[in-house]
Amino acid sequence: MPSTPLINQKYVFPRSVMALMLREMSTTYGRSPGGYIWAFLEPLGGIVMMSVIFYFIARAPALGTNFPLYFATGFLPFMMYQSTAARVGQAIRYSKPLLSYPKVTYMDAVLARLLLNFLTQTVVTLILITSIVLIFDVKLSIDYVTCGHALFMAAFLGFAIGTVNCYLMSMFPIWQTVWSVVNRPLFLLSGIFFLIDPLPANFRSLLLYNPVAHPIMMMRRGIYISYDAVYVSELYVYSISFVLMAFGLLLLHRYHKIMMDEGA
Repeated sequence: MPSTPLINQKYVFPRSVMALMLREMSTTYGRSPGGYIWAFLEPLGGIVMMSVIFYFIARAPALGTNFPLYFATGFLPFMMYQSTAARVGQAIRYSKPLLSYPKVTYMDAVLARLLLNFLTQTVVTLILITSIVLIFDVKLSIDYVTCGHALFMAAFLGFAIGTVNCYLMSMFPIWQTVWSVVNRPLFLLSGIFFLIDPLPANFRSLLLYNPVAHPIMMMRRGIYISYDAVYVSELYVYSISFVLMAFGLLLLHRYHKIMMDEGA
């Protein structure tokens, strides 16, 4: 029969991840007025602003008749990708004081931020879309499996990019500024404001190289029964994500001690 220390050893990893998640919750949301409310206000503000602007320049959205729902189906998957990449990218810098403990590893810090962000953004998505449907009395036949797949795909892509950024941001602080500049155009080019499908073939092909566009199309496939999203490529997104994740985790595994000692 295994001894108590061996039994406790089996649960070190999940306990470390949970402790880091609780710390993240208290420091990120517990110290600011309103706490978790801010997690809802940011996407809500973006959806309201886009809806008001496009209400005056277009008669109807590209799908359906409800502007808030249309922009929510684009903005929320993008937020899942963006926030996951940002949170994971800052994991080691944020948790550096705790990583000096022998039982806490860099993977604990990375996975804690990934899981907490995924759960938070999923709840935000459910509440905002449900609220829009109830407030505007929108009649939908939602494919929850497809919507969940879209959020998972966005989070996985964000995690993969975040692991690479975690190394770069820890070793080269200027990369955080560079990445914010490089990443900013994706907000305009990922199909949040428009549908990629009806665009001219050459332009559409260029936009489909952007992996962030695919979870957005997948989300809209799950919300709008009339939208087929024929250009979604799960293989493309997962292939890029696996390559980036493998490269990022390799860098973290090889250099995490140097990052702790010499990184920013």
